[in-house]
Amino acid sequence: MAHLLFFLVHPYRFLHECPWERLEEMRKQIPNIPFQMLLRGANAVGYTNYPDNVVYKFCELAVQTGMDIFRVFDSLNYLPNLILGMEAAGKAGGVVEAAISYTGDVSDPSKTKYDLKYYVNLADELVKAGTHVLAIKDMAGLLKPNAARLLICAIRDKHPDIPIHIHTHDTSGAGVAAMLACAEAGADVVDVAVDSMSGMTSQPSMGAVVASLQGTTTDTLFNLPDISEYSAFWEQTRTLYAPFECTTTMKSGNADVYMNEIPGGQYTNLQFQAYSLGLGDFFEDVKKAYREANLLLGDIIKVTPSSKVVGDLAQFMVQNKLTAQQIADKAEELSFPKSVVEFLQGAIGTPHGGFPEPLRSRVLKDMPRVEGRPGTSLPELNFAQLKSELKESHGQVTDRDVMSAALYPLVTNDFLTFRDSFGPVDKLDTRIFLTGPKVGEEFEVTLEKGKTVHIKTLAMAEDLTPNGEREVFFEFNGQLRSVLIRDKEAVKELHIHPKANKGNKSEVGAPMPGTVIGK
Repeated sequence: MAHLLFFLVHPYRFLHECPWERLEEMRKQIPNIPFQMLLRGANAVGYTNYPDNVVYKFCELAVQTGMDIFRVFDSLNYLPNLILGMEAAGKAGGVVEAAISYTGDVSDPSKTKYDLKYYVNLADELVKAGTHVLAIKDMAGLLKPNAARLLICAIRDKHPDIPIHIHTHDTSGAGVAAMLACAEAGADVVDVAVDSMSGMTSQPSMGAVVASLQGTTTDTLFNLPDISEYSAFWEQTRTLYAPFECTTTMKSGNADVYMNEIPGGQYTNLQFQAYSLGLGDFFEDVKKAYREANLLLGDIIKVTPSSKVVGDLAQFMVQNKLTAQQIADKAEELSFPKSVVEFLQGAIGTPHGGFPEPLRSRVLKDMPRVEGRPGTSLPELNFAQLKSELKESHGQVTDRDVMSAALYPLVTNDFLTFRDSFGPVDKLDTRIFLTGPKVGEEFEVTLEKGKTVHIKTLAMAEDLTPNGEREVFFEFNGQLRSVLIRDKEAVKELHIHPKANKGNKSEVGAPMPGTVIGK
C-alpha cells in the first residue's frame, strides 16, 4: 500500500505541478498497489469546512483518478464531521479507514479527559458507522509503548475482526518501541518510513521495525538487504532537497513533545513561522506557549486545522509577551488571531468537553456562533458558475481545475497563471527545477514519449532591463535562442510597477503610467 499525502496545495504551491495528473500517472505506473490518502472529514483536504457537495465531489474525482483508501479523520474527533467524510469516501467507491486522532496518555491515570473509555467509545461509533478499517492517528508521537498495549488490546477485545492501522511520528525517539508494542498487542498495520527518511518528526525506521520483528510471530518477512538498498536510493535523493531541511534547532528526537504535544507535521512549520515573525531565538518559548495555549483552549485534539489554532495563539502570546493568565484576564480587550476566533465560534466543529468558558464568551462577545456541524449551514457550491469564472480568467480549464479552485481558490489561480506562462515544469529534473542550469550545461527534457528536447545554457547578460530582467541565451535543439528572465535578487533594489494580473478580474491594465485618484 502506497501512502500518499494527497494535499492539493503542496504540489501546486511548491512544485507548480497538477496533483491530479501526478496521481493519474502514478496509477498507470503502479497499477496493482492500493493508494491511500488523508481526508480531513468535512474539511476535505483544506483548512476549513466546505459545502457537503464539495467533499462528495472531491472524493468522487479522487477515486476516478486512482485513489483507493481514504483515511478519514477530524481535527477534533468531532463525530458528525467524521461521518460526513466516511460517507463521501464510501459513496465514491473508496475503502473507508476511519481514524481516531490520539492525544493525552491512556497509561497515565491523572489524564482523565482522553482516557481509555473515550477512545473505545469512539471506536465503537466508527465501527457502527461502517468503517472498513480502524486507524489510530498519533500525529504528535504521544503513544508510549505501555499506552499502546492498553489502547490496542482494549479495541481488539471489543472488535476482534476489524483491521487496526497505527500511524505515529518519532519526535520523541520512542516511535519504534511504540510500534513494536502495537504489533504485539494485535495491530495489523503500522506506518513507518524508509530508514534514510525516518526519525524525528517523520515516522519510525522501517529497517529497525523489520529487524526487531524477525523470528517473532509478527515477522514481516521483508528482506532487510532490500530495505537497505531502497533506503540508499532515498538517501541520495534527499541531498537534492538539502536546502529545505529543518536545519535550525531540531537535530535529534526530543521528548518534550510529551509536554507540548506539537504534531510532527506542524513542528517544522511552526519553527519556520517563528523565524518569519522574528521569533527564531524564542522557539523554546513558542513550544512552552503552545502547551499553555492548548490548555487555554480546553486541551483540544491537535491536528490540522485545530493545531494551527493552538500554534497561532502560542505565537500571539510570545509575540506580545502575554502569559496564559493575562490572556484569560484581558480576553475582551485583545485582538486574537482569526483562526482562534473562528475555532471559538464553532467553525471547525465542537471539541470534546465543549468550548472553554469564560474565555469563549469574553473573546466572542456578540459574535455569531455555529451550532452543530458547520457544513450543514453552508449552501451548495455552484460548480458550473465556478468553471465559467475560471474560463474567463484562464481560457480552457478542466473539471480537476474547478475542483481544486473550490478548495484552494488563490493557490489554484496562481498555479493556472504560472502554467499559462511557463508550461509543464514538472518535466524538469529535480536539480534543474530547484536550482536552474549552470552556464555551459546541457540537459534533456522529455515532454512525452518520443519527444525529447535538448537545451544548453550559453550566457547571461550583465545589464538589467528597466523591468529588472536579464536576457539569457541558450540553444534549443541546436538553435540559438534567448529569453528575458526576472532577476529576483536584483529586482529588490528597483521600483517596478507590476502589470495587471490577467487572472484577477478586479485588475485592469493601463496603456500608460499614472496614478488613479478617487474621491
